[in-house]
Amino acid sequence: MSVIDIHPHVIAEDERRYPRAGFGGKQSDWSRERPVDAARMLEAMDEAGIQKSVLVQASTCYGHDNSYVADSVAAHPERFAGVFSVDMLASGASQDIHRWADRGLKGLRVFIAGHTTAHDARLDDPRSFPAWRTASEAGLPVCVQMRAPQLAQLETLLKEFRAARIVLDHMGRPNPDDAGSLFALARYPNLYLKFSTHNVRDAPSPQVFMRRVVDAFGAQRIAWGSNYPASAGSLKELLALAREATSSLSASDQASIFSGTAKKLYAA
Repeated sequence: MSVIDIHPHVIAEDERRYPRAGFGGKQSDWSRERPVDAARMLEAMDEAGIQKSVLVQASTCYGHDNSYVADSVAAHPERFAGVFSVDMLASGASQDIHRWADRGLKGLRVFIAGHTTAHDARLDDPRSFPAWRTASEAGLPVCVQMRAPQLAQLETLLKEFRAARIVLDHMGRPNPDDAGSLFALARYPNLYLKFSTHNVRDAPSPQVFMRRVVDAFGAQRIAWGSNYPASAGSLKELLALAREATSSLSASDQASIFSGTAKKLYAA
């Protein structure tokens, strides 16, 4: 079975060329303590048996400067695709989206949780709607980093931009025993779920939780992302955890989660 990872992060060794500038002037602990550059990512992918990775902008290290992701993708297009971030409230957000898409990046990330600084941003802020519209019209899937209590904001976007393919990072990290608010959003066909290491480690019984998620959404709307190296452990180990969590699913469901949905979203 081929495997595509839709949520790893790369951190450059060359800090002069790629200066680190996390939001609020604070860099995330993981990007400082266990950075993995593009070359080491390729080595980890080879060790784990991962054919392609969709690199996600490490906003807690680089903010909205997506240069390293773009350069990594350009250097290894056969192994990498890329997801960028922009300030969705900026007056030039739509131009920024086009600029990074023109660099060959295939998705956008919107970040309202897990930042390195406190903030009161809302996913459903109407000032961001022009940028959302630009991404949707460009055919870019938009992954959102948020938490389960903010799912009502996500629902507003799902209604407002029905043609947009929206991917929920880490499934919003719901309480596995009380995920009704997440499952209620399964009725929106434009919502996809990113199944990550957080979901495996958060669930007392990952296999049971994943069975419930697949029953609600269908495997065709779920894609695996390692969150490596932000989540501790080797990439090979993180993939093994995900495989174990999905081992009770059918072979076709596993194929969707580990490659089919990623190909549909990112043409990876």
